[in-house]
Amino acid sequence: MTDDRRREDDWFQLNEKELLDAARAAREKRETERAAKERDEELKRLRDLHHMKCPKCGHDLMEETLEGIDVDRCTFCEGIFLDAGELEKLFLKKDADRKGLLRKLIGV
Repeated sequence: MTDDRRREDDWFQLNEKELLDAARAAREKRETERAAKERDEELKRLRDLHHMKCPKCGHDLMEETLEGIDVDRCTFCEGIFLDAGELEKLFLKKDADRKGLLRKLIGV
C-alpha cells in the first residue's frame, strides 16, 4: 500500500510540476504581450501628441507643396520645416529653380 501511495505521490508531483511550468509559461507570454501592447499604445499616444506640431511653438503644421517639394509650415509662427530627403531634393534642383522656390518659401 505504501508503494502505491508513493507512486501516486510521484505521479501528482510530476503532473503538478508540468502544470506549474505550463502556467508560468502562459503567464510570461501574457506579460510579454501586455508589455508590447502598452509600449505600442504609448508610442501611438506620443505620436498623436506631437505629429504635425511645430517643434518651435507647438501649434499645428500644415503641409504645402511648393515646386514639387512638400514643406510643413506652422500656422502660427510661419516656421518652415522639411522632412527627410526634402532638402536633398531642393539641392538637386537647378540654381534658378532653387532661388525661386526659396523666395516662395519666405514670401518674397
